[in-house]
This record gives sequence, C-alpha cells and structure tokens, in this order.
Amino acid sequence: MSIPVATPKGVVRRWIAAFNAADPDALAALYHDDATNHQVAIGPVQGRAAIRERFVAEFAAASMECVPVNLFEDGEWAILEWKDPKDRLGCGFFHVIDGRIALQRGYWDSATFAVPKRRAPVKKPAAKSAAAKPTTAKRRAASKA
Repeated sequence: MSIPVATPKGVVRRWIAAFNAADPDALAALYHDDATNHQVAIGPVQGRAAIRERFVAEFAAASMECVPVNLFEDGEWAILEWKDPKDRLGCGFFHVIDGRIALQRGYWDSATFAVPKRRAPVKKPAAKSAAAKPTTAKRRAASKA
C-alpha cells in the first residue's frame, strides 16, 4: 500500500502555518535537502540549512504574518497570493515534488516593506545675537566713515 503524497496546496497550507508561527524548523522541514528559496527582492538561498537560517534572520528582524488571499494548484505547483496585516501584497510559487518544496520563488516589493529610516534632526543655524547685528545708527555711521 502506498502512502499518499501531500498535495502542493497542502504543503503550502502547512508552510503558511509554520511561517505565521515564526517556526524556522517547521518551515525547513517542508523543503528538500537541496531546495532553492529565491525571494527575488533579496536573492536566492540554496539548501535546507541555508533556507532555515534565512528564516531565522528574517524572524529576528521583523514580526511577519502571511494572510492568504488566493491559493491555486496546477500539477506540482502551488501559487500563493498573500498580503500582510498592513495590506502589502506579494505572491509565491512553490514547486512541490514528493510532498516537499524543491523550489520557491517569492515576489514582493521590497520598498513597501522597508523600515522607514529615522532621519537625523536638521540643525538650524544659531540665531545671531542682538549684539552681533548692527543697529541702523551704527550702519549709518559706518557708511559715512
């Protein structure tokens, strides 16, 4: 008797749950040993260990949540359209072979996810003191000299 292989949609549903739990170990377990995760805005990583480390770094840098908008399946592929709680959008393509992710490509606009940089305060020039500013009488006297 053969054991049924997880469908691509099922794998991505488990991926969403692990992502929203900020669980890099559960996420890494969903990938093949030699898988590629290519987030187009930041570049690819190759291999389950490297994928896990990227998730560790991302979860340490920001609080993230994946809210599914649409999830489609076509053969070995699942396509996820997602948003976050601030309605920033993205999509992911997951090539699932034998119940594990072999390739993931993610598309999102890095500019909309950028943490706004705090600008340094602009220093205003010091106001000139009244002693430094010549009075009208001093200007007249200087012009006659």
